[in-house]
Amino acid sequence: MLGAALRRGLRDFVSKPIYGIGFAVFYVLGGWAMVWLTVASGQSYWLTFAAIGFPLIGPFAAVGLYEVSHRLEQKQGMSWPTIAGVVLRQSKRQLPSICAVIIIVFLFWFFLAHMIFALFLGLSTMTNVSSSFEVYLTVNGMTMLAVGSVVGFLFALLLYMITVLSLPLLLDREVDFVTAMITSFQYVQRHFVVMMLWAALISGLTFVALIPGFLGLLVVLPVLGHGSWHLYALIKEKGRAV
Repeated sequence: MLGAALRRGLRDFVSKPIYGIGFAVFYVLGGWAMVWLTVASGQSYWLTFAAIGFPLIGPFAAVGLYEVSHRLEQKQGMSWPTIAGVVLRQSKRQLPSICAVIIIVFLFWFFLAHMIFALFLGLSTMTNVSSSFEVYLTVNGMTMLAVGSVVGFLFALLLYMITVLSLPLLLDREVDFVTAMITSFQYVQRHFVVMMLWAALISGLTFVALIPGFLGLLVVLPVLGHGSWHLYALIKEKGRAV
């Protein structure tokens, strides 16, 4: 199913690349903006504000890609006004509520990240942690990185479990966002290994796409977006409790 979803996602992107590239360009420009702000200001805190902003556009971009795949499945015509209209209608339904949940989780993670840093490195000699990397090689530094990575992984896992199927479910059916998130969470819980493979594919391909100056996102994000819709469709087709 995972292989079929990726193949169909690639097929949709090749069939209608203008839509995939159109949505992905926001992420490429966002990546460039984050780098420019960090370099120009010399302050990394801009990354925090940018990271908070991305969840606001992420679900809407995903819905746009889902709708393109859905219309290709149904052999329906499409244009930018029709796709944009679907995205706009979603902004008046349950999607903003999921965006709010994502941002709340992000903010809680940022708060805990500062707490973890203060707990392990708060009494260290004052240094610039952005340039003096030797602070991370101390016992406290290594412990802080280990604990922070575990806690960050758990937050990422939670976000993945509540959104991987809830976003296409909201587009496909008239359900509330809480039901959609619970359904997504329970499905991942029941099929944990397979869905973790899908998460690993998403993470690995996205990481590779970031390397060439974020330009790889122009291809990887649309393929993954289309593929996510097809994974949902395959799960629904097999009647696996979605």
